[in-house]
Amino acid sequence: MEIVVGGIVIGLIILCIHLYKVKSKLQQKIDLIDPMIKTTEGIRDILYYCEVYPKLKYLYLSPNINNILGPLMLEDHLRNPDKIFEIVHPDDCQIIRMKQMGALNFDEPITVRFQNHLGQYIWFEEYATPVYKDGRVIAVQGVYRNVHSHHILQEQLKYKSTHDGLTGLYNREYFQLKKKEYNELAIPMSVIIADLDDLKEVNDQYGHQMGDRLIIAAADCLKKMADEEMIVARIGGDEFIVMSPNKNVLEVEQYIEKVYLGMEQFSKDLPFSPIRISIGYEYSPSSYGIMRQLFSKADQKMYKNKKMKKMFIGS
Repeated sequence: MEIVVGGIVIGLIILCIHLYKVKSKLQQKIDLIDPMIKTTEGIRDILYYCEVYPKLKYLYLSPNINNILGPLMLEDHLRNPDKIFEIVHPDDCQIIRMKQMGALNFDEPITVRFQNHLGQYIWFEEYATPVYKDGRVIAVQGVYRNVHSHHILQEQLKYKSTHDGLTGLYNREYFQLKKKEYNELAIPMSVIIADLDDLKEVNDQYGHQMGDRLIIAAADCLKKMADEEMIVARIGGDEFIVMSPNKNVLEVEQYIEKVYLGMEQFSKDLPFSPIRISIGYEYSPSSYGIMRQLFSKADQKMYKNKKMKKMFIGS
């Protein structure tokens, strides 16, 4: 009996020693991993590991999501992983679905927008890696980086590179780019040239600030009367161009007529009325290879129109 009891005691001692060693090893791993976890939670990015098969389930989502997208986001997403489809921008929803299927190019960064608790969409750049098992994507791990400020800056720089600073119309560089593009297409095209008649007189009588108001008013009218397909640009001080693809002659002439009528309305709050402008246009059933000629002929017709008005006034 004493031998049995002694054996049990020895066995328990050995078991306790073994458990102590196991605990010590686990504690060492915890001590090693804990700083890493704290480090990741201190990163401004959002880290995640999400199972996608057989169903969506976050195994890890960094708490920083609450700081970026709003309070309770962590709890909401852990409880309901499908919530990501509620906050992703509608135009980016397909990107998220394709990522879950492993159908994206994971060598390239993924750009998406998520809505925060204030209803604002924030741009993120994501680097994701799929996890495979038996040839199937079972999880995705990655990091979301807030690039909203950078993206907005890029958009502003892009806008400034293609738009006129005074009027907000497209600038001469963008016009040249589109002219080259249309020159390679074979579509109906009209080029309309418009030039203000009285800018010098307005500048001399009222000053250049009022001259700028005249340019802005004319630009607003040209833009308001145009449809979404028309490209309205300011290519000089008081010279504008409108490229009108896929329109017939009647539609172009109707646009010009609306511009003439609109100039009276746009100048009601200005000390000069109406806004006088000379317009010329040229049409072709095909734009291929002749954009320069269209521009040149429209320009000639505009100056002819301006000259005739001066002769009429002089007589």
